[in-house]
Amino acid sequence: MRTLPPRRRIRPALPVIGAAALAVTAALVLPQSAVAAETAPVGFGAGTTGGGGATAVTVTTLAAFKTAVTGDTAKVVKVSGLISLSGQVDIGSNTTVLGVGSASGFTGGGLRLKKVTNVVVRNLNISKPVAPADGITVQASTKVWIDHNAFSSDRDHDKDYYDGLVDITHASDYVTVSWNTFKDHYKGSLVGHSDNNASEDTGHLRVTYHHNWFNNVNSRIPSLRFGTGHFYDNYVVGADTAVHSRMGAQLLVENNVFRSTAVAVTTNRDSDVDGYVNLSGNDLGGAATEISQVGTFTKPPYSYTAESASTVVASVTSGAGTGKL
Repeated sequence: MRTLPPRRRIRPALPVIGAAALAVTAALVLPQSAVAAETAPVGFGAGTTGGGGATAVTVTTLAAFKTAVTGDTAKVVKVSGLISLSGQVDIGSNTTVLGVGSASGFTGGGLRLKKVTNVVVRNLNISKPVAPADGITVQASTKVWIDHNAFSSDRDHDKDYYDGLVDITHASDYVTVSWNTFKDHYKGSLVGHSDNNASEDTGHLRVTYHHNWFNNVNSRIPSLRFGTGHFYDNYVVGADTAVHSRMGAQLLVENNVFRSTAVAVTTNRDSDVDGYVNLSGNDLGGAATEISQVGTFTKPPYSYTAESASTVVASVTSGAGTGKL
């Protein structure tokens, strides 16, 4: 059933406040999470440690990076500068990949986590992953934390010129995607790649998205098949279709803010089997919802604190992206 919220009265613009006053106000009202990045993941990816306390290695070239992230021994790899690549680089288990500063990372391709476990990716700029590469592919992998990165492309090309920014497929499990920015892209984040993959995916694909900023991303925010998703405290601007639950997936959509979005949440598009959604505390901003089935997933099996939707915009725009660690 498609529902439209009642029209809201437009309030008069507030008077302009000086930058110093705004900074003081923000410091008073922002939750602690916006001013101090978490040192460990919250959500389904809890317990992911990556390379832990291993001695960090800093790389500045693609060749050095490929060598540094190979293998399953504990390692911390710092990327300094923006590295061009074609396709994807495979990351080994027990790895932390960390950008240096606010502008380091990769352009033209991305990273692949395939049949690995315990990987942390933080503070990277990942842009323009030309198809078939994704910005980050998580495939048949467990215990992953993707945090405080900046993902982007452009919308000047056909929607299939670039692939996904973060795609999680083939029964991957226990993943947290937090405090990232996703910008200027068509297909944001896919969880579960095919309607025909039930035998592999069912019982897996447990993913938490929190405090991400999706800006001018057309759809898949995220699109989830078969799995269990918790989408809370995210800020979505300029989407056509944002959150999409299908093929029996269970999604809890909690305390998010949507602006300039046509359909905030849907359960009944593109697949033969609808998904399930529970909505709680969201600010839809005039967006429609299409909820054909209300789900049973109402309480995640982990500890977390969801801030109110009223503070999400300030928190996310201040705290998400690179250069905040």
